[in-house]
Amino acid sequence: MENKAEDNFAQVNEWLIAYKQTDSEKQKKQLQNLIVVATMPLVKKIACSLARRSTDPVDDLIQVGSLGLIKAIEFYNPEISTKFKTYASYLITGEIRHYLRDKASMIKAPREIQELSFRINNYIKQLIETSGDEPTTEEVAKAMDVSVQKVNIAIEVDRRKSTISLDQTINNIDDDNMSLADKIPAGDYQEFLNSYEEKIMLSKAIEKLQPELKSVIELNYYEDLNQRQIAEKLNISQMQVSRRLKKALAAMYEIITSSDYERN
Repeated sequence: MENKAEDNFAQVNEWLIAYKQTDSEKQKKQLQNLIVVATMPLVKKIACSLARRSTDPVDDLIQVGSLGLIKAIEFYNPEISTKFKTYASYLITGEIRHYLRDKASMIKAPREIQELSFRINNYIKQLIETSGDEPTTEEVAKAMDVSVQKVNIAIEVDRRKSTISLDQTINNIDDDNMSLADKIPAGDYQEFLNSYEEKIMLSKAIEKLQPELKSVIELNYYEDLNQRQIAEKLNISQMQVSRRLKKALAAMYEIITSSDYERN
């Protein structure tokens, strides 16, 4: 499974090089959208992992994590940077954790618990970046050299903090009547919204796909269904869905970068 995931990111790396090299704004935007579609499972995996531990609305964390993905696409340098998956994971996780820290600053907690929570978050971050797996409570307790009970207390504090929503008003000297949503960088967020709204730009490429590839990409791209849901809807295996999605994305890249498509 890990090798297949790496194969997918090898494909994304090829698209990133084309994204950096093209002078066509139309092609650049469509390649960005294509990379977002291919990489969103990573955003959702990280967001779901952090949401399970903090009970934050996963959609909020996906939204915030997507900002990290957009930044990763923009700033990644294939010549000097590490693997894009590692680079993107770091920025996605960092964006979400920055958002969670802003929320956490609104609620006081004992210093000991705050420090333990910080250590736990760093430990989980490192595991996610290196293996993509979330540790169990017992594994966290062993790594922190504390009891499972104390880890659970720290997690419970995080859960209580997570009751604050994106629309919650922050009342302090520096952020006069600002919401947490207001603290998300406006320019980056608008860029993400524009990218998402411009999905229609890829519709012509999707129309050129074979019917079996077109159906899976439309369910994934427009209806935001995951591979398991697509498999159930089409009555095929999840492995077949994975192969068709990969093939569809590769075909769309070939279509987007073709000279005939660029002229139309």
